[in-house]
Amino acid sequence: MRTLVTELFGIEYPIVQAGMVWVSGHRLASAVSEAGGLGLIGSGSMKADLLSEQIEKAKRETSKPFGVNVPLMRGDARELLETAISAGVRIIFTSAGNPSLFADVVHRDGIRWVHVIASVRHAKKAVAAGASAVVAEGFEAGGHNGIDEITTLALVPQVFDAVDVPVIAAGGIADGRGMCAAMALGAGGVQVGTRFAATQESSGHAEYKRKVVEADDVSTLLTLRKVAPVRMLKNPFALRAAEAESRGASREELEALLGRSRERKGIFEGNWEEGEFEVGQGVGLIRDIPTAGEVLRRLVDEYEEAKRRLA
Repeated sequence: MRTLVTELFGIEYPIVQAGMVWVSGHRLASAVSEAGGLGLIGSGSMKADLLSEQIEKAKRETSKPFGVNVPLMRGDARELLETAISAGVRIIFTSAGNPSLFADVVHRDGIRWVHVIASVRHAKKAVAAGASAVVAEGFEAGGHNGIDEITTLALVPQVFDAVDVPVIAAGGIADGRGMCAAMALGAGGVQVGTRFAATQESSGHAEYKRKVVEADDVSTLLTLRKVAPVRMLKNPFALRAAEAESRGASREELEALLGRSRERKGIFEGNWEEGEFEVGQGVGLIRDIPTAGEVLRRLVDEYEEAKRRLA
């Protein structure tokens, strides 16, 4: 299955595992890469020393390409980028920040740099800064979302028309049918998050994975728009946050309600009452917790079946 994305990264299938916070450690990244996709270590929950350790473990587990995702909003983003590159990582994904401020770090010979965007304007900025590709992430995605609330179906073809680099679609893609649809819109590949979060190699808590499997089409909400829009399961914390937002709570009130470590409490510790259980709207398609390799094989088989059905 050759596309611009498989050629860019030197992988077999145009499927990228999202570098999710508290989920995407060395085990998940190496398993996805071994199966023919592109695994990403998510550095959003790591300090530089832990990231270095995770990279070295992934190198021992796979000889195939893998990358690192770095959220640029972090105060130590530059250190994390330098750590990954110094460790020999040549595929860097960045998100949640101004890419031009870090172009000097990632725009180097031999490095494939991809930036996650949620609008055409931001896609053009990323390409102008030197990005090799962009991830066009729609509003269906789990975790932090773009403030313009553009859906994947609307965003991907507009980004495809606007830039001259490969476009990777993300947001709500949890099976091969979604992958086929994204490719029809112009994407050269897909980035999949929640489906890989509910795998055996994911470092998410067992309770987090169980809630993902139990969820249906109306199980998520997006709230905290005044702080940073985030999509998660409708657990007690999410409902409290949504109620506060609906009655017009100020940014300061919402920040106080959010507090610290909500993502860790939910995803990594499995605290249903107080944590953020971040997932995308495709969560209703997930019904089991297989290996990451099995998920990737299903995505490819379902994609091929969807193509046959259209033909």
